[in-house]
Amino acid sequence: MRIISPSIILVLLILCPLASGEEPSVLFNGKDLTGWTGADYEVKEGTLICRGKVLRTEKQYSNYILEFDFLLPPRGNNGLGIHYPGEGRPSGAGMELQILDNSHPKYAKLKDSQYHGSLYKLQAAKRGFLKSAGEWNHQKVTVDGARVQVELNGVTILTANLDELATKFPKHKGVKRRTGHLCFCGHGDPVRFRNITIRELSGQSK
Repeated sequence: MRIISPSIILVLLILCPLASGEEPSVLFNGKDLTGWTGADYEVKEGTLICRGKVLRTEKQYSNYILEFDFLLPPRGNNGLGIHYPGEGRPSGAGMELQILDNSHPKYAKLKDSQYHGSLYKLQAAKRGFLKSAGEWNHQKVTVDGARVQVELNGVTILTANLDELATKFPKHKGVKRRTGHLCFCGHGDPVRFRNITIRELSGQSK
C-alpha cells in the first residue's frame, strides 16, 4: 500500500475545498434585475441603485457566504435582509443587517444595535471600520445555521448566535427563521451595490 505524505494531503485540501460548498454565483449581473423581484431599483454602469422599497431575491437561501460592495451617500440608509419570508418588514419578519452612514449627525443618537453591520435591534456590530460616505466598501456575510458573521473591509465586526438571540428576544419572529430570501430593505436613499456574489454552503432548497 502506498502511503501519501501528510503534506500532499494538506495541499490537496487547499486546492480542492469541496467540503466548504460550491463556487460563488453571481447574484447581480450588472445589466438588469434578473433573479430579483419586488421593487424597481435602477441599474446603471454596472451598479444597483436603491429606488425605495424592498428588493428581494427570487430564490431562498439557508447557509451561505454573501459578498458585495456598497457605496453610501451622505446619511444613506438601507439594510440587508436575511431569512426574509417575502412579506412584512425585513427587520421583523426576517432579520436586517443595517447598512448606514454611521458618521452622519442625523444618526448620532441611535441605539448601538442600529448602526452599520448590526443585526437590527438584536445585536450591535463594532464601529470604526466603515469608509466615508461616497467611498466603496466591501462586506462579507456568512450565515451558517445559527451563526451569522459580518466582515467589513476585511475586519470582523459582528459574530452572532441566532439561537441565543432567539432566547433573548422571544417575541422576534425573524430571529427564529433559518431560511428565506435575501433582500435590500430600501428606505429611499440611493445606496449603490455591485459585485454581489453568493456561495451556498449546505441545506439549500427552493
